[in-house]
Amino acid sequence: MKLTVIIPTYCRADDLRRCLAALAEQVRSPDEVIVVVRDTDCDTWSFLASEKGFPLQNLQPNLRTLSVALPGVVAAMNRGLDAAQGDVVCFTDDDAAPHPDWLQRIEQHFLADPQLGGLGGRDRIQHLPESLTGRPCTVGKLQWFGRPIGNHHLGLGAAREVDILKGVNMSFRRTAIAHRRFDTRMRGAGAQVHFELAFSLALRRDGWRLVYDPAVLVDHYPAPRFDEDQRHQFSAIARQNAVHNETLALLEHLPPAQRGIFLLYALLLGHRDAFGLAQLVRYFPQQRDLAMRQWAAAMQGRWQGVQTWWKSRKRGLGTGVGGQELEMGG
Repeated sequence: MKLTVIIPTYCRADDLRRCLAALAEQVRSPDEVIVVVRDTDCDTWSFLASEKGFPLQNLQPNLRTLSVALPGVVAAMNRGLDAAQGDVVCFTDDDAAPHPDWLQRIEQHFLADPQLGGLGGRDRIQHLPESLTGRPCTVGKLQWFGRPIGNHHLGLGAAREVDILKGVNMSFRRTAIAHRRFDTRMRGAGAQVHFELAFSLALRRDGWRLVYDPAVLVDHYPAPRFDEDQRHQFSAIARQNAVHNETLALLEHLPPAQRGIFLLYALLLGHRDAFGLAQLVRYFPQQRDLAMRQWAAAMQGRWQGVQTWWKSRKRGLGTGVGGQELEMGG
C-alpha cells in the first residue's frame, strides 16, 4: 500500500517547515509528499528552493511541489489530488505536525477494513488546554435535522464510525474518491469553511465507511489566514461564505423531507456559527449590534446556499472529476 500526503500551503514557510519535519520523522515513511503552493507565494517558493538540509533532504526523492493559480484551499487540494499516486491519500495542513505513528496507524486502518473509504483523527489545538487533554464526546456526526457536530479536536475513546472528517487530519482510499474532487462551488478566498462536510457526506452517499480514531494524532498550531476569514474575529463576508457552504452541502445530502426540517431549524434555531432567531434572541442582550450582524450574515448565507443548490439542481448538475460540474445521470 502506497501512502501520499498532500499539504496545501500559503505564505507560512515556518509552519510548513515544522509540518515537513514531522513527516520526515514518521515511523512509516510516506511514499509521496505533495506540497501545493500558490504561484504568487514568493516566500514559500524561496524556502523550498533554498532549504538544503533537514527536513527537505530527508523527504527526497519522494517530495514534489506543485503550483496552483486559483486562490482557496479547494483548488490546491484538487491540484494535489490530480497528481497523487498513492493507494491512500492523506491530507494535513501546513500549520499541523503529525505524530510519528500517524502514517503507520492510517495504513493499519485501511489494510484492516476494505470498506473504509475515509479515516480521520484528532487534532490537538495547541493553545486550547481542553483540546490537549481531550474528553469523551460525540465527534463528526450529522444530526437528523441537519446540525453538524465537529469536536474532532476533543474526542477520546475508541475508533468509531462518523459522518464528517476534518481537513487538518483526514485520509481517503483512492478507489473511494477516484471520481470525486472537492466541490469548487465552496465559497471563500482561502479557508473555504465546510469543504470537508461536502466531501465527507458525498462519500457517505456512495456507501463508504468513514471512521474517526483519536489515536491518529496531529498537533495543530492554528496560524493566521490571509483572507477575510480571520480566526476569532467576525467578518460578515466570511460568515456568509461559511453558511453558504454548509447550506449547500446539507441540501445536497439530506432527503427531501429532511431538507424542509433543516431549513426550519436553520431559520428558527441555528447554532453559534450560523444564527437563527433563537440564537439572535439569546445573544442580543449582551452583544446587540454584533448579534444582529451575525444573524444577518447567517440569513444571507443561507439564502445564497439555497440559491446555489437550486440552480445546480435545476440545471441537473453535480460535481465530478476535477470539481467540474457534470451532468448527473438518473
